[in-house]
Amino acid sequence: MFLMNDKLKAKRKNHMMHTVLMHIVDLVEVGAMTAVFGYVWFNYYLKLVYFPFFRIGNYMIIALYFGLFALFCHLYSGFKISISSISGLIYSQAVSILVTNAVMYVVFILLVRTIPTPVPLLVMCLVQFGVGVIWVLEVYRLYFVVNKPKKTVLVCDMRHDIEELMERYELDNRYKVIKSVEINEALNDIEECLGEAENVFLCGIHSHDRNVIIKYCVEKDVSVFVIPRVGDVLMSGAENMHLLHLPVMKLGRYSPIPEYIIVKRVFDIFVSLLGIIVTSPVLIITAIAIKASDGGSAFYKQVRLTKDGKEFKILKFRSMKMDAEKYSGAVLSSGEDDPRLTKVGKFIRKVRIDELPQLFNILKGEMSVVGPRPERPEIAAQYEKELPEFSLRLQVKAGLTGYAQVYGKYNTTPYDKLLMDLMYIAKPSIIQDLMIMLATVKILFEKESTEGVEGGDISSNPK
Repeated sequence: MFLMNDKLKAKRKNHMMHTVLMHIVDLVEVGAMTAVFGYVWFNYYLKLVYFPFFRIGNYMIIALYFGLFALFCHLYSGFKISISSISGLIYSQAVSILVTNAVMYVVFILLVRTIPTPVPLLVMCLVQFGVGVIWVLEVYRLYFVVNKPKKTVLVCDMRHDIEELMERYELDNRYKVIKSVEINEALNDIEECLGEAENVFLCGIHSHDRNVIIKYCVEKDVSVFVIPRVGDVLMSGAENMHLLHLPVMKLGRYSPIPEYIIVKRVFDIFVSLLGIIVTSPVLIITAIAIKASDGGSAFYKQVRLTKDGKEFKILKFRSMKMDAEKYSGAVLSSGEDDPRLTKVGKFIRKVRIDELPQLFNILKGEMSVVGPRPERPEIAAQYEKELPEFSLRLQVKAGLTGYAQVYGKYNTTPYDKLLMDLMYIAKPSIIQDLMIMLATVKILFEKESTEGVEGGDISSNPK
């Protein structure tokens, strides 16, 4: 029987204290942002309210702001000091501030029953941004004074580029890689290979071998980071049940409850209709700009795949020259430097306006707001030659946004995109859809999310 010794008890206690301290630091920042909001509320917007609040009403408005900012900051990784860069944290803080204040401005409109001037709110945004920057710089500095890079061992069978990825995403100041070993070497002498480790990364390890390592790490209180395989992600959606007095995990093809399917379709219709109405001025101006730039069609249709491999014609604003693929055939875009892009096309791609006409595909039921991005049949076929499991994405409708779009980027490998899409499919819920929609706001202006694939290559091998 495993008994925790004094060293492990002290380690767990320190970890708990560290977690509590970080939560306190986060709450201090949320409190500071709420205090700035409170000043603006009491000194300006409260005076405009049609029916002035009593004390409890004001407290509820303050509490609403506190909760919203904490929610969005968590959603956009504004508190993730341990895994984010300074620039990433500042960007997350800025998005959290803007989204929270935008929501509160809508609340102001409802309370005031007119459209109040946004000037005090804009000034508040600037002040809060300054507070956020100061908080990030100070907490980031203190975090790495207190938390030295942890000794890390990489155990690999696949993905030998993990060390390079750590360096690229500035994780080398959090994880000090002291050793990189093959799985067979680790299994032959697990104590020698992992004895000094505080963290272990398992990269592409088969389940039996991985379980040996995981059991050892849990016993020794060593944190384990597992980069999953397709089967692991499929298992994550298993239904836990008891059968014949045995614990059983039931797996099958995507089959959500009827209530979810109905609610999701109603949600898609509502969002697409609202989106078309709200963005109609943008749709009209963009269509005119494209038509005026070269005289070609403002829109283009292209065959894509959706649920169960069904083909449909996706509608997008044309961002490339007319007949751009006449000679090149089906290739992925190489990003902003793609010579096929028009001047207007570069801009509308950068701000994602080219995707807006897909709201009509959603309204028709060919797509959903949230789901895997629809691939072209020719490109999907090439992926499936090296990655037969790629077709598992087609268990659900294609989406305007999705898990892979929010947490990956344009040139994320097909294998990793598949894993992300399967993570979404494994646990369907309206709450998850809402979270992905809200998280999409953060990536709209991130350059790396629209990067292309070098040379338009579509044959990237999954690693």
